[in-house]
Amino acid sequence: MNHDSYDNAYISGILQSVKTIAVVGASANDVRPSFFVMKYMLDKGYQVIPVNPGQAGKPILGQMTYARLSDIPVAIDMVDIFRASDAVPGIVDEALALDPLPKVIWMQLTVRHDEAAARAEAAGLKVVMNRCPKIEYARLSGEIGWNGVNSGMISSRKPVMRSGFQSYGLRVKPGEPDS
Repeated sequence: MNHDSYDNAYISGILQSVKTIAVVGASANDVRPSFFVMKYMLDKGYQVIPVNPGQAGKPILGQMTYARLSDIPVAIDMVDIFRASDAVPGIVDEALALDPLPKVIWMQLTVRHDEAAARAEAAGLKVVMNRCPKIEYARLSGEIGWNGVNSGMISSRKPVMRSGFQSYGLRVKPGEPDS
């Protein structure tokens, strides 16, 4: 797969199919990007589980923090990596050892590791690199436009109200053309 760009339907399909997200590198510091992403995804109805060995056993945003993926007592749909690119192979190895396997490995902005991505894809997982699920959700739902940010999307469609905190939900469904 070409990881330099992604179809809107690919990203939207991932965000619609996952329910449980493990955030590796989650921070309890409320000015860190991982904290913002956790808060946003929790507000959208996802179950978000922080993974940080230094915070293990303590809550972040009311969610118990675990030292490693294998410590999490529920199945994980998506592993969101907030670590440097050189840490990705070990995290992917840990994710591939889980039973059941997660559906998605997601690497945050500036995080990319093509070899680890290829191993995850060979095991049947979807991979996203150098993207933020918070930004992608907001872009695809039209929320970025509410804040006066040019989302690059022009549409005459009226937003459809969905459940969740200030959420119109994702507009692009898998199989629909991007518009």
